[in-house]
Amino acid sequence: MLDATTTDHNRETLARLLAPSARSDVPPFMVMDVMAAAERIEAAGGHVIHCEVGQPAAPAPRAAIAAAHAALDQNRIDYTSALGIAPLRTRIAQHYQDVYRCNVPAERVVVTTGSSAAFVLAFLAMFEPGDRVAVTVPGYPPYRHILKALGCVPVEIETHADTRYALTGEALLAAHRQAPLKGVLVASPGNPTGTMMTREALADLIAVAEREGIKFISDEIYHGLDYAFPAVSAAEMSPHAVVINSFSKYFCMTGWRVGWMVVPDALVRPIERLHQNLAISVPTLSQIAAAAAFEGREEMEAVKRGYQLNREILINGLPQAGLTEFLPADGAFYLYADVSKFTSDSAEFAQRMLAEARVAATPGADFDPVRGRHFIRFSYARSADDMREAVARIGRWLGR
Repeated sequence: MLDATTTDHNRETLARLLAPSARSDVPPFMVMDVMAAAERIEAAGGHVIHCEVGQPAAPAPRAAIAAAHAALDQNRIDYTSALGIAPLRTRIAQHYQDVYRCNVPAERVVVTTGSSAAFVLAFLAMFEPGDRVAVTVPGYPPYRHILKALGCVPVEIETHADTRYALTGEALLAAHRQAPLKGVLVASPGNPTGTMMTREALADLIAVAEREGIKFISDEIYHGLDYAFPAVSAAEMSPHAVVINSFSKYFCMTGWRVGWMVVPDALVRPIERLHQNLAISVPTLSQIAAAAAFEGREEMEAVKRGYQLNREILINGLPQAGLTEFLPADGAFYLYADVSKFTSDSAEFAQRMLAEARVAATPGADFDPVRGRHFIRFSYARSADDMREAVARIGRWLGR
């Protein structure tokens, strides 16, 4: 404890001891701040419609829950291989055959603690400090934040309406010519936009990246939640791409914290070594449940039909409420709405909408530090009644 006798030298020494690292100076994930503000209103007795968090309201598949119960009743829950339990890796490999008609050997599958850990492992295994890695804006903010924390340089490339907000090979080449890129990360369906890449667009982008020696990462966490056309996996197109996915979204298992990667043969052992040292293994109970989750597709398809209804409610209702412009909602469970006719500060707009209309949504600045001040992201992962009420509240609030 400092007191009157503490010298300036001691104060400076203590300040150095307590100083956080520069790499920890990343922005907050703004959606979590919105959620906390909504919870404070609810704690005081208010009723909030939650459109801020990308979290399914439905539970995990019954088969997954039953498998977890059985494991607790019958087995010790021990460490597993850093790569994941064999039944889960085999079942994920089969998933690629069943859904995409492509052969992915189980040996190339790595089980991770959600997709978040997969990004950390991928970035550590693929890039050196100082490497430039392209990401799209608008886009999921932790891409940029994790890269920065690991000493890499996120290179933001804007996407536009004329390419349906998809990154093109031409835009990637332009950024690469300015200063060499070591990697690129894309998501389809995207967060916050919900837009998707066509097969042709994804194939062209992968071809350009590989021709230029740019490592390719595909975030496919929202696969299965596609409405406009079927989602395409990078695993179908190249054995050199790194594919990241998770049980959080389609399978409604956010809190179970289990995801996976499909990686080139050359990266399996490096990622295994990293995972051994960073985490040892993914929680065993979650892996057992995840292996069984594939048996719950009928349930999950019913949940998806609910999202489709919610999507229609917002697409049809928000224009009547006053929000007439938004990006194509091809997949995931997001609608990215333009609020520029009401504000030039979507963070302030979101705060007022929460305080006055009791509708929580995420300001676009979380996803796009420049143009995001004109956008709001709505998640439609809740009930249809919630979506109808959200539209009604916004309409009243905007005077419609």
